[in-house]
Amino acid sequence: MLFSNRNKGPVVGLDISSSSVKAMEFSQTSNGYRVDHYGVEPLPSNAVTEKVISDVDAVGESIRHVMKKSSSKAKKCCLAVAGSAVITKVITMPANLKEEDLEGQIQLEADQYIPYALEEVNLDFDVLGPTEENPETIDVLLAASRSENVDMRVAAAEAAGLTPIVVDVEAYSIETAFPLLTEGIENRGRDKTVAILDIGATMTTLNVLDGHKMVYTREQPFGGKQLTEEIMHQYGLTFEEAGLAKKEGGLPENYISDLLEPFKNTAAQQANRFLQFYYSASQNVTVNHILLAGGCAVIPGLDERIANETGIQTTIANPFSNLSLGSKINPQALGSDAPSMLIACGLALRAFD
Repeated sequence: MLFSNRNKGPVVGLDISSSSVKAMEFSQTSNGYRVDHYGVEPLPSNAVTEKVISDVDAVGESIRHVMKKSSSKAKKCCLAVAGSAVITKVITMPANLKEEDLEGQIQLEADQYIPYALEEVNLDFDVLGPTEENPETIDVLLAASRSENVDMRVAAAEAAGLTPIVVDVEAYSIETAFPLLTEGIENRGRDKTVAILDIGATMTTLNVLDGHKMVYTREQPFGGKQLTEEIMHQYGLTFEEAGLAKKEGGLPENYISDLLEPFKNTAAQQANRFLQFYYSASQNVTVNHILLAGGCAVIPGLDERIANETGIQTTIANPFSNLSLGSKINPQALGSDAPSMLIACGLALRAFD
């Protein structure tokens, strides 16, 4: 959304989170999309803190590794910045403005909505369509982010030999990927309110879509890293050993009762709190379905625990359930990574805009 330079050739969607880099490349088929290349590469500790890049070289190196792992030959990529780093505002403009006049007018209007000097931000806009109550005006989505948020991601991608053609916003990347997630939702979610709860390593994000349109987003620190640290302290392991044991098993019997079950309870309570924030901020108070995403979604029984806590049907997000897979894709590996690939999928789909 914030940076664009389109041309042909394969494009990879790159999701840079606080704990890993995820790469996704699709091709278009006669009946949808095919997963051609994908990879996940862990990031060094503290290379990214709460989605802010602090070590460009380390992130660039991880991007280089994930591209090699995925066997993608793409030289162009789509990136995203966190919603907390972006100011968005829907403004109305006269419908009869020519495109070049619209751009100039938006630059003037933007000044009153953005609390930074315009030379310090990357600014873009998207025409949403005619204003509902007034056919003589159009609604325009304005998006702005401090240039440093964009520049750090661009620099990391360029350090890995890639050229960014789009810098999107994470929430809108999820909105783009949402049609891939509607398999188990009544009426494919067209007239439903669906909450996507993404519990990652360090951050939990709630995105609420009403009829496929993003209407609410919120994020706060909480994630699987807390469980990893508890395993580390309880059993005298390094952080890396604790992460591996959490994923592959082999921990003592008391792990489930002493650590895993309390973590699942806390995660379910967090989910409920997030929904209460949404309900208090919104006129539409009915969430019909929760899609559980992020690395923690694969914790056995967490979806059921959240469903019990919230009283809302909860399923695990899988954007690949109806996609064909290229010959180089390992279906089992892709299946276990699926809930954490939503942003990467949305970014990969931007190649077909």
